[in-house]
Amino acid sequence: MAINVTCPSCMKRFTVGDQFAGKEGPCPNCKGKITIPKLEEAVVIHAPKPEGPTDAKGRSVLKTTRFKDAKFNPVVAAVSAVGVLGSMLVAFLLRGSAVANGYPVLGGGAILLGPLLAWAGYNFLRDAELEPFRGQTLWLRAGIVGAVFAVCWFVYSLIASQLNPDYATKGMEIYQVMIAAGVAVGIATFAATIGLEIEPLMGFFSAALYFAATVTLRLLMALPALPGMIFQAVSGEIPSGGGGFGQ
Repeated sequence: MAINVTCPSCMKRFTVGDQFAGKEGPCPNCKGKITIPKLEEAVVIHAPKPEGPTDAKGRSVLKTTRFKDAKFNPVVAAVSAVGVLGSMLVAFLLRGSAVANGYPVLGGGAILLGPLLAWAGYNFLRDAELEPFRGQTLWLRAGIVGAVFAVCWFVYSLIASQLNPDYATKGMEIYQVMIAAGVAVGIATFAATIGLEIEPLMGFFSAALYFAATVTLRLLMALPALPGMIFQAVSGEIPSGGGGFGQ
């Protein structure tokens, strides 16, 4: 067993074999005279005892929990890309058709995209230091949050109709659009923050991802970005801005 020695003259630290215990000799650094401590005087530093159950050698039998990093998942990226691109293709094919501005198409699209985008957004926006939700738990939470996302379009329409009963045909003032959109985004942000247990700012980004995708689909179908935002089309006709994503 090696003995730890500190020279009293130069404070140099070194170790010597236990055969030199109790003997005197020169310091290898300053050549000053030092006395090697006896074995019973040597200070022994013991490692802290492990907490919990141990084996016969005193080693801990507990395993440290490791969190898996799910920041990037190829499956999530592929499914999200296919879903978004597929929706854009359908929206483009329905551009200008009679059914493009109806509740079944746009309302159904809003409901279907909600859980998918909430699920995909969670994998990129969650806190990497926390154990992530997975499997059925994640899909259940994403489904609930996605449903709230879709409902927010109808909340927008409800508020818009209260501010201006003729908003679908005559449009709204910019402040009216901002009020309706602000309430809808606020509800969606709160739902994402609570439902997915992420930071409020990340909840806002999750909601923004959903609304950005659905607004893009509306534009691909030659509809106003938001219901009530009437603009002059290239053909000279004024398209209607009906209620919610589904109108």
